[in-house]
Amino acid sequence: MGGIKVVQATEKRQWKEFVELPYRLYRADPYWVPPLRLAVKELLNTEKHPFYANAEMAGFVAQEDDRTVGRIAAILDKNFNRFHEDNIGFFGFLEMIDSQPVADALLGAARQWLEKKQVRAIQGPMSPSSNYECGLLVDGFDSSPYVMMTYNPPYYAERIERAGWHKAKDLYAYISSTSAVSEKRVKQVAAHAFKKKGVRVRSINMKKFDQEVEAVWQIYNSAWQRNWGFVPMTKEEFLAQGKEMKQILVPDLVLIGEVGDRIVGFALALPDINEALKPAKGKLFPFGLVKILYYQRLVRNLRVIALGVVEDYRTAGVAAGFYTALIDNARRLGYKDSEMSWILEDNVLMNRSLEALGAKRYKTYRIYEWN
Repeated sequence: MGGIKVVQATEKRQWKEFVELPYRLYRADPYWVPPLRLAVKELLNTEKHPFYANAEMAGFVAQEDDRTVGRIAAILDKNFNRFHEDNIGFFGFLEMIDSQPVADALLGAARQWLEKKQVRAIQGPMSPSSNYECGLLVDGFDSSPYVMMTYNPPYYAERIERAGWHKAKDLYAYISSTSAVSEKRVKQVAAHAFKKKGVRVRSINMKKFDQEVEAVWQIYNSAWQRNWGFVPMTKEEFLAQGKEMKQILVPDLVLIGEVGDRIVGFALALPDINEALKPAKGKLFPFGLVKILYYQRLVRNLRVIALGVVEDYRTAGVAAGFYTALIDNARRLGYKDSEMSWILEDNVLMNRSLEALGAKRYKTYRIYEWN
């Protein structure tokens, strides 16, 4: 291995190296957005984060000459495997210097840990699942990622592929200006679909936030259950994500569709808080919080994260109705560019719909597999 040693992170010092590595690797990269260290530590906390109530994770760090040069996590998501009646393992949180021996050592360590769990195949990156940050950026390196999307240098793909991994699925990100959306005909189709199906769309009620999030959780697990790579979220996990998003969400960008008293769909867009996080450089103190609060007021871009409709109301018109309602509200609130991500490469209906609206595919993320 050329002096490369991979050790499982079991001590506080090793986990600190795990957390800190990307801040050193990306120090001079103008496009990387440093996440808040506090948020990273919370997501990695296997004792407290609700994801790990149904999952196991092992973190590994690669060292060369007493210097940390890479990291990876091996993840066994029992919730995923129960739902799909399969036994697949995942890797995530991958970061490394440009070195094939380091890539081989890291991916090998994750494989070894997961193969002891008798997995049939391994996919990744999932950090820690498809409900969080996932996918390796393979196209579109000339801009920063939007909120909850990933970023990595171009050499990562080559290193993973040379290690023997192959593509499992690509995920697309689209970009569009709210003022450039071609929506006249779409609005007509959406209005007709809403009227025919009896769908009424409203903004989330912040006074009943927990109740609203719990109702949306049921729609989320229903609407996406047939999607490739989907893993249902527990109520505790979904509520925890909702609590995090509550700090930055705008009520008119969280839309709920109802037929009578029944919720049949929802759409979620978030302001691109990454624009405010970058100046803070991953720290809340002493001045990070002040910078975040200052720049948060100036955010004018957003990411459309989710748009889901229960199966018996799923038509192109209803989906378009949610999207155009979001764009109308975003335009009224002064937002400019919107990213729609991520979309599976073989989701033909959604890809064509976004292209028809004038959106441009500008980034591609890849899930790799070993079997």
